[in-house]
Amino acid sequence: MRVSTDQLERLLHDSFEGPAKDVLTTGLGASPGAAVGKIVLTADEAMMATDDVILVRQETSPADVHGMQVAVGILTTRGGLASHAAVVARGWGKPAVCGADGIEIGEDHILVNGERLEVGDVISIDGQSGHVMRGAIGSNQAENIPEIDTLLSWADEVRELAIRANADTGEDARVSRVNGAEGIGLCRTEHMFLTEERLPIIRTMILSSSPDIEAKALQDLREAQRHDFVDLLEEMDGLPVTVRLLDPPLHEFLPELEELVEAAARNELDADGVAMLQAARKWRERNPMIGTRGVRLAWLKPGLYEMQVEALFDAVQDRISAGGQPIVEIMIPLTVSAKELAGAREWIESVVQSHPAATSVKIGTMVETPRAALVADELAHHADFFSFGTNDLTQLTFGFSRDDIENRIMNLYLEQELLEANPFQHVDPNAVIELVRTGIERGRSTKPDLPVGICGEHGGDPASIELLAAAGVDYVSCSPPRLPIARLAAAHIAIKARRSH
Repeated sequence: MRVSTDQLERLLHDSFEGPAKDVLTTGLGASPGAAVGKIVLTADEAMMATDDVILVRQETSPADVHGMQVAVGILTTRGGLASHAAVVARGWGKPAVCGADGIEIGEDHILVNGERLEVGDVISIDGQSGHVMRGAIGSNQAENIPEIDTLLSWADEVRELAIRANADTGEDARVSRVNGAEGIGLCRTEHMFLTEERLPIIRTMILSSSPDIEAKALQDLREAQRHDFVDLLEEMDGLPVTVRLLDPPLHEFLPELEELVEAAARNELDADGVAMLQAARKWRERNPMIGTRGVRLAWLKPGLYEMQVEALFDAVQDRISAGGQPIVEIMIPLTVSAKELAGAREWIESVVQSHPAATSVKIGTMVETPRAALVADELAHHADFFSFGTNDLTQLTFGFSRDDIENRIMNLYLEQELLEANPFQHVDPNAVIELVRTGIERGRSTKPDLPVGICGEHGGDPASIELLAAAGVDYVSCSPPRLPIARLAAAHIAIKARRSH
């Protein structure tokens, strides 16, 4: 235990030289690392840039993913450690600062505490400290140190907790396997829809005015997802891949309503744009994170989940034909009742049984709400495994909006010692862990051997991993860059437990 997880983390990421200087503002260090680049304000500007850029947004959405991919860093004025920008950036190992104070975004510039910076001006962001700095700051590049592999191999010999990855693409899976993942604990299938080629297809499905148009769009999505699943299963051949069916509300696949309204006011919308505006108004909700999403959306549009399961088993069939050993698990998000879960399971089983590649498959559910944890004994009748989504569970337990609370309230609460720690960074040791423990105990009262994991961002936090292991989880799943940290943390837990006996 001489090497701490903090020491290991410092070796894995680029860092700036010396103390911070020319600090313009500070936000939340949402994804560690150092990034230097020119300011761009839209995802499309990032795509067109020939130099390194930092994408500056009020907050990001799935529509920004193509720009986030090419930017060297991400800076947002809103959102916290569990926001879209933070989660996506950590998954890619890309530096990000979220919820930065004092930034106003204009059409061609930003104002940082009154200081004007133009698009194209260079800034530096520190994803560890949250500092946003003027100009290009010198940095130290992370080195490939062979001794780290030796250390982690020793950790793997000692630890008892399994470590999986949150991975959505073949490239994510490749990095995960290199970093020691023992499977994928969370594949967020919605991320497969966010490329420039795929987004128009799902928008066609959302905008469809007839069953025939919707069916054609779903068939196109099935073929697209099939290829994505093949890549994922090939990289993870022989290891379990847990596929979460579509989770976010449909409005996240549409342009921002405000942007469409402004374009309409300028008479810039064509017929497709007008249809998009109508759809954005139709699907917009006051509280989308607790609205029509997850399994609720599937009850409204069952063809979505059926299409995804068909695509997954198309890919299973392709991999078996190629001599592979695909192992898939299907996860249903946001269930809150046994009947709700049983109905969704029935749809999935009917698709699986009618598919040429029909085989046994584990079907489980995420436990993301306090109610789900409290009725876990009922849910377990219809689940082959549980996976706790601790991001949403934290949000709903505290009544904290994970996109808003951190840059307005959290610092005050921590400074005033109203909270001991940011619960989105370190899992709450009282209420949230108690819900996890209760959910596991009640689930296993129905099925004693019920496998349980967690796939929230806490799966890469050493302090959280220790609490979750004590609560009884079998594995944690985290973003690919966090896997070495999780492996070492799990080894520390095992050594500590042996010494205490």
